[in-house]
Amino acid sequence: MTSSESSSSTPKAVQQTVEIDGVTLYLGHPDESKTEWIGQTEILKQLLACWIMVDPRDLALSPRLVGSPGIGKTTLAISAAKQRKQDLYVYQCTADTRPEDLLITPVLGDQGRILYHASPLVTAMLRGGICLLDEGNRMNEKSWASLAPLLDHRRYVESIIAGITIHAHPDFRCAVTMNEDESTFEIPDYILSRLQPTLTLAHPERDDEMAILKYHLPFVDSELLDLTVEFLQKAHELKLDFSTRDGINMLRYAQKRIASDPDHALSQDDAWHEALERCLGPEALDLESMSDQRKQNLGGNFLPMGLGDFFFNSNDPLHPDFNEEDDDDEDEEDDSKY
Repeated sequence: MTSSESSSSTPKAVQQTVEIDGVTLYLGHPDESKTEWIGQTEILKQLLACWIMVDPRDLALSPRLVGSPGIGKTTLAISAAKQRKQDLYVYQCTADTRPEDLLITPVLGDQGRILYHASPLVTAMLRGGICLLDEGNRMNEKSWASLAPLLDHRRYVESIIAGITIHAHPDFRCAVTMNEDESTFEIPDYILSRLQPTLTLAHPERDDEMAILKYHLPFVDSELLDLTVEFLQKAHELKLDFSTRDGINMLRYAQKRIASDPDHALSQDDAWHEALERCLGPEALDLESMSDQRKQNLGGNFLPMGLGDFFFNSNDPLHPDFNEEDDDDEDEEDDSKY
């Protein structure tokens, strides 16, 4: 395997290439996001522990980072990569991700030549970086199957399109984020057994959430920050899905509304309530009612329906739960009316 560098059409960008078995691969560029992990130091330590090797015969782990959208899973991976002084490459998984999308994509170049572009995953494998498979449970089983040999002791992938086998650099590390919602695929057990351990991110405590908002929005007034933290902490307490990212977007909009018309500026309180309604919906104006409605939608105090409920009335003798004694009691009550 050899590598070289060539200039791309963008003056500041440098395109690196790697040759494997006579096939030239054009590598991607790492994620350049500038962010800091604030609070919850224990979960950061757990992620870093997954990636260390305690013996030459040891293997690094590929953990699952689980939590609701906007809770900071990607930020956690960025911060961990920064602590390890390794480049981070992010691959965004989707429902229509194909196996070759994860590996190598053929692109038509000058004079009809086929150029092979390595994905963020393969680039991280070859450069000894860290790959974050973002929202991995949106990806189908066929795509996951192509990664099975990479996620165990074999540590390689096979590209059918390029006709080559790609082995991972010893420093290559991987993690997968997964959102807790219904718009996802069920990952097969043989893949889950390779994605261990599960690291669950919780919502930040009040002081940490305030520090995060101040880090991202140092230009926002403290009154708006206080209103937002109070709202988010109440939402977390009621187990609603609003995240710190939602708070950041709300505050950005509120501040823009105030600045957009300095002659007839909204009050901060009015701007904040408008931002809450526009960003999170009118139901977010009453968290208690929203929580009660969510509980009712999830079943509330109602008994779950059985299969018999779809075919028979509860008073029908053919219903599996029909109680003849209860039916006799109801007949007696009806007779007493006449």
